[in-house]
Amino acid sequence: MKNADLEPTRHSLAHLLAAAVLELYPDTKSTIGPAIDNGFYYDFDFATPITDKDLPRLEKKMRELLPSWKEFSHQEVSPQEAKAANAGNEYKAELIDEIAAKGETLTLYTCGDFTDLCRGGHVESPAKDIPEDSFKLSHIAGAYWRGDEKNKMLTRIYGLAFASKEELDAYEAQQEEAKKRDHKKLGKELGLFTFSETVGKGLPLWTSKGATIRRELERFIVDEEIKRGYLHVRTPDIARLDLYKKSGHYPYYKDSMYAPIKIDEDEFMLRPMTCPHHFELYLSEPHSYKDLPMRIAELAQLYRYEQSGELSGLQRVRTFCLADAHIVCANEEQAMQEIGGALDLIEYITGILGLTHGTEYWYRLSLGDRESPDKYYKNDAAWEKGETLLRELLEKRGAIFVEAPNEAAFYGPKIDIQMRNVNGKEDTAFTVQYDFCMPERFKLVYVDADGKEKQAFVVHRSSIGAIERIFAFMIEHYAGAFPVWLSPIQVSTLPISDKHKEYALEIVTALKQANVRAELDDSNETLGKKIRAWKMSKTPYALVIGDEEVGSKTLSVEKRDGTKEKMSQEEFVKKITSEIASRSL
Repeated sequence: MKNADLEPTRHSLAHLLAAAVLELYPDTKSTIGPAIDNGFYYDFDFATPITDKDLPRLEKKMRELLPSWKEFSHQEVSPQEAKAANAGNEYKAELIDEIAAKGETLTLYTCGDFTDLCRGGHVESPAKDIPEDSFKLSHIAGAYWRGDEKNKMLTRIYGLAFASKEELDAYEAQQEEAKKRDHKKLGKELGLFTFSETVGKGLPLWTSKGATIRRELERFIVDEEIKRGYLHVRTPDIARLDLYKKSGHYPYYKDSMYAPIKIDEDEFMLRPMTCPHHFELYLSEPHSYKDLPMRIAELAQLYRYEQSGELSGLQRVRTFCLADAHIVCANEEQAMQEIGGALDLIEYITGILGLTHGTEYWYRLSLGDRESPDKYYKNDAAWEKGETLLRELLEKRGAIFVEAPNEAAFYGPKIDIQMRNVNGKEDTAFTVQYDFCMPERFKLVYVDADGKEKQAFVVHRSSIGAIERIFAFMIEHYAGAFPVWLSPIQVSTLPISDKHKEYALEIVTALKQANVRAELDDSNETLGKKIRAWKMSKTPYALVIGDEEVGSKTLSVEKRDGTKEKMSQEEFVKKITSEIASRSL
């Protein structure tokens, strides 16, 4: 059964939860309770606070009530009748006034002995249609009424609901695995990054290990882009506010930009995007059609103000490094070729990282809204043509994609590469955008073969997206066990006792000279504890050094997957450097 098919079940269970709460806690005021992706929730104003410890009692009451819930009946009522049915509940009164003001019909739905203000959308017979072991209450959280922090904090009770007990059990097992893979948990355990309240929310601090992985990713992408004809540049993290007014970003992105910094009677902004900087670089000298396409790329540090409630580990931060590029093209045909080339690059990168199109990521064609000129640049013909060109490009490639209205950039449609984190939240990892707005605003022109000046076309793209976000996805994808080329420490050398340290140090030195990231565990711990520490670190290889290895000048090599083998020092160096060079998974 698909999630959409389960919505009536989950909605019905939200009512059943409210009925159980009001029976056990009659002084409680109920508010709203929708179906959600994995179940349902309902918000309450409790006279006496409850905790997660109270959930089993509530869940038991729900199961007691379920057999008596034979069917839902409903009646249309006036605002006065609706308020009378919800007397003393100011939350329901507010909803009733809003619905009445819109001229919509007010309906009360009844099942068993419980009646609630509702628009409908239930199962026919909860007693028959809902298996009693297919749902459970999961946890309690705080939630402001109507999501507004100026309003009262309510108690939100969450429940899980699926088509069967087997599906519920499978989901819970998946969630347990997700907890183990959560990048926030693993990032801390593996010592990759941290946050400091003193530094500020959403501003990650990278440890030596985390910075090592970042550096490998950055080198990889820069080298690969240069091979493909990109010109890597550097531009400032700050610019005059006038630059963002010129680009048009300021009114559209104002709420997610940091406040202007006043210097010498001028206003500056921490940059939230790179495109205006790159356009100014392009304008620094004249160009002919022979210069195009011009692929201007940068690993750019950007700054965006995210609401505190939206911050989430590395997936949503307030400063991030974007593998950004802007490709200036001579015509639409060249622009479409460059978008295809950008998708080729993205698919190559995801392949190296072990991500599969259609499984770990998929394409989303993000469209504009012709009726929202306050949100999107007004040019209906250009929007229609741009969206059609991108759609045809994806279809020609045989790409798996979905279409999403009202998700475009303000200056044009885009192809987003979507991924889902271990907690089920979907995010945009990379993006390729078609821009018919900026060339006009910045007067991006070139001299064509006929000697006449013509307006250019622009493609925006991020090949690996924000380093922070892809880093988070990769921690979860690999469960912290990075492939050898990305691992912050690639080899741990474990001497059994002090008399084996000299040979162990010789090995570490040889590995470092071969550009292998090796470490020596010269602690006074037993070999068993050293091996446990190595396994906890998720380092790919361990070299155990004892009498036999010292005497024969060989190595006992143990891999992270538990396989072991003997080999010479030279053989091991050749093996691991080959794995690193090929970026083997």
